[in-house]
Amino acid sequence: MEPGNGTRISEFLLLGLSEEPELQPLILGLFLSMYLITVLGNLLMILAVSSDPHLHTPMYFFLSNLSFVDICFTSTTIPKMLVNIQTQSKVITYEGCITQMYFFTLFAELDVYLLTVMAYDRFVAICHPLHYTVIMHPRLCGLLVLVSWTICVLNALLHSVLVLRLSFCTDLKIPHFFCELNQMIQLACSDAFLNNMVLYFVTVLLGGGSLAGVLYSYSKIVFSICAMSSAQGKYKAFSACASHLSVVSLFYCTIIGVYLSSAVTHSSQSSATASVMYTVVTPMLNPFIYSLRNKDIKGVLKRFFAVAGTKGTIVLRLKKCP
Repeated sequence: MEPGNGTRISEFLLLGLSEEPELQPLILGLFLSMYLITVLGNLLMILAVSSDPHLHTPMYFFLSNLSFVDICFTSTTIPKMLVNIQTQSKVITYEGCITQMYFFTLFAELDVYLLTVMAYDRFVAICHPLHYTVIMHPRLCGLLVLVSWTICVLNALLHSVLVLRLSFCTDLKIPHFFCELNQMIQLACSDAFLNNMVLYFVTVLLGGGSLAGVLYSYSKIVFSICAMSSAQGKYKAFSACASHLSVVSLFYCTIIGVYLSSAVTHSSQSSATASVMYTVVTPMLNPFIYSLRNKDIKGVLKRFFAVAGTKGTIVLRLKKCP
């Protein structure tokens, strides 16, 4: 866009997590490892759900969608960060920055919406078990995912279009490892009142609405579990939503912690470091949380690795044969 001095902005500088040269190899190795674990773990989750007909249920349908979104979520930021560290460059083009901001906003919001939809699924399963298959039919599940995608695509597009109208001056340094919407607005030297108003309004409306939906669903679940007379029934009901509750708690607590810490310290660098929790760590841990507490997922993965190991042994024996 046209900045104050009349020249066109062509690139920004991503300052990353640290500017210390001796820390760059450590950061590169750490984030490369976390990224590979995230992609592999979520791909295995998608493979497990798609390969076993017994897992073709609403809960696992939403889980596979969450795994896909988590892969996309981390892929919008980490690869560019790794390339910049490897090439010792902090540059990202203007177009690349807008594109990264759009997809980051899209997939971050999709994470929130899918967690909300999954909370509703657990609410129906525990509070209305006899009507679960009637309520959570495949058409409704597909519609919930489609509506989530539509809202998030339009919202991310709205924020991107509003950023395109901003002008930027000479300070083009982003104290983050990716182009984050709020950081972009703060860099603008033109009036960003409309951007801030839309950002706050959408955050309260969509983010607050999603959080309220999760809290309402789990409040009903807790009351329903407490009303059960059987200890075995309580344990079974709690186990059915424990994994999702763990993921929801981790995701929302890290986001709230990031914004509270940035509000207290007023440090963009501290905020960038704290944001690693919900942008990298949470998507990496999600598959482990679901698989470790889920007998169905563990069973499918064990059979998959057993078959893969058997095929590998047969191939090796065939190669040894003259």
